[in-house]
Amino acid sequence: MKHLHIDIETYCDLDVSDVGVYRYAEDDSFKIILFAYSFDGEPVTVIDCSNDEYPGESIPARVWKALTDPSILKIAHNANFEYVCIETFYGVGLDLKQWFCTMIAAAYLGLPLGLDKVSQVLGLSEQKDARGKSLITFFCKPCKPTKKNGGRTLNLPEHDPEKWDEFKEYNAQDVRTEKEIYAYVSRFPGLPEEEREYWILDQIINATGITVDREFIEAAIETNKRFTKDVHDEIVKLTGVDNPNSLSQLKAWFKTEGYEVPTLNKEYLLDNINNTDFPKPIRRVLKLRSMASKTSIAKYDTMLAYAQKDGRIRGLLQFYGANRTGRFSGRGVQVQNLKRTLKKGLLTAREAVVKDIADLLYDDVPDVISKLTRTALVASEGCSLVVSDFAAIEARVVAWLAGEDWVLDVFNTHGKIYEATAANMFNVPLEMITKESDLRAKGKVATLALGYQGATGALITMGALREGLDEAELPALVSAWRSANPRIVKLWREVEGAAKHVIKNKTSYILRKPYCTIKFSYDRGYLFIELPSGRRLAYYGASVDKGKLSYWGIDQTKKIWCKQDTYGGSLVENITQAVARDCLCDAMKRMYEALIKILMHIHDEVVNESKDADAPATLERMNKIMAVSPVWAKDLPLKGDGYISKYYKKD
Repeated sequence: MKHLHIDIETYCDLDVSDVGVYRYAEDDSFKIILFAYSFDGEPVTVIDCSNDEYPGESIPARVWKALTDPSILKIAHNANFEYVCIETFYGVGLDLKQWFCTMIAAAYLGLPLGLDKVSQVLGLSEQKDARGKSLITFFCKPCKPTKKNGGRTLNLPEHDPEKWDEFKEYNAQDVRTEKEIYAYVSRFPGLPEEEREYWILDQIINATGITVDREFIEAAIETNKRFTKDVHDEIVKLTGVDNPNSLSQLKAWFKTEGYEVPTLNKEYLLDNINNTDFPKPIRRVLKLRSMASKTSIAKYDTMLAYAQKDGRIRGLLQFYGANRTGRFSGRGVQVQNLKRTLKKGLLTAREAVVKDIADLLYDDVPDVISKLTRTALVASEGCSLVVSDFAAIEARVVAWLAGEDWVLDVFNTHGKIYEATAANMFNVPLEMITKESDLRAKGKVATLALGYQGATGALITMGALREGLDEAELPALVSAWRSANPRIVKLWREVEGAAKHVIKNKTSYILRKPYCTIKFSYDRGYLFIELPSGRRLAYYGASVDKGKLSYWGIDQTKKIWCKQDTYGGSLVENITQAVARDCLCDAMKRMYEALIKILMHIHDEVVNESKDADAPATLERMNKIMAVSPVWAKDLPLKGDGYISKYYKKD
């Protein structure tokens, strides 16, 4: 198949990082100003498309033809951007099946997403031009009108021909870099065809989007703004400080009142709002500060920024965003980490915000508004959202991988995994463990926290202390869970041992388990772990030093490329979450084939929109599809469960 490598540069009054590519490309000010391309081994050609009178006229006929020719593979880094911009601006119908994204292929090999980062990590001969950021600011964004520039708000090529020539070279360099990345990823068993199909489905889902409730969002923003002002005014009245947002001023006021306050972070405020060691005025200021510091409207602002002319927001998901496991990450609104909704009174709370009476019903209005964020995502007129979710997917998968039969038996029968875990841990009959019992709480937190070699710290992180458990009893809880799950514990050791073996000996190894096999191999600096689905997890620069496993990757906290240590439990977590992701992709593909439209998906749940009358039948179909195990995991017990609603929610 022939290849056409593409990179474009664009102009818009909006910033794509603020509004997403779909809203960006839709804007009236949007235009493509440079179009760089290269066919196979040919040199890169850059077309100047900045002439508003004849946009795109200079693009050669063979390029126009190639854009719709199924025998030519269109290749770009972050191909979603090129695909959406070209299709929207030129009004040409493009077929996703004819596109290939080197960003996704790089992520599949455990590399960073950015073109510049990939080329740096790999030490490619063709590096992304470092001048790009300033050139993009100059030509791709509005400029500030000044006397010096004649009051213009847009820089054109004639305003700085030398910079324009540099910009064209920058555009060409991006294509050269992308071509070298494509050559690199092609040297390995590249992105599997099935993964490309999942990426295409991801593009379809991102382009579908979901409706936002503009009236509710605007009311929430206004309510929060007014409530925050009232809170600030009360802080000023109580303390006399000039700026209620100033930590130093507030700390100084506390000191004058005879109290040393070491910090005003979220945890300290929550711990001390009701601390009776403080007098009532001090506690009131702490509470006001807590309410004022909540960033409850940031996601609402993003929703409005992303909203398109038809009232929908799009481009919410990043395929292979978590390249350690291949799971999806969020973009823009970040639907993957929205707050849980209120447990009771959702409809009442929404109506109170819209009718501007929230402050009459609730003490902490920002907290209520924050917990209503999900409900701003709604079904369109005459429709309902239909949501189906994998039940306890990670607990099912890790037990299946390890061959922990008693856990699988639970999921194949009554499904009460928290109760059954507690019964196994404490050697008591299942019937004794009620939903309200302390033992069930222990079984629940242990199930959620301990599957990946975690100990006391993992239990605390998962909320063991909030569940009423005493810290002194946590080590015994860890021991009891591990005794009850010996095959999962064994899997940690086996996976770590297999990884070290293949890295040290530059060989391969097959770990055979009762229901599946996991294949380990080492190739040109990579540790590869092949999942039961056939997909491979990649660990770049894997090594064993003084008995410790390590690899190079993006630190999820610092967001930098660095060397990271790992161990058996962490690798098992990667494998488990990766298998769960493969189950989700398999289910979504079958839903798509069954003509079930997907608006978005969050972790292990899928969101559909159906006509009100069709919603119950759609939910039943979705749940049935979620309960069907993939062909490569026939013994994995899955279950789908869900709800129908006019708005998105999660309790």
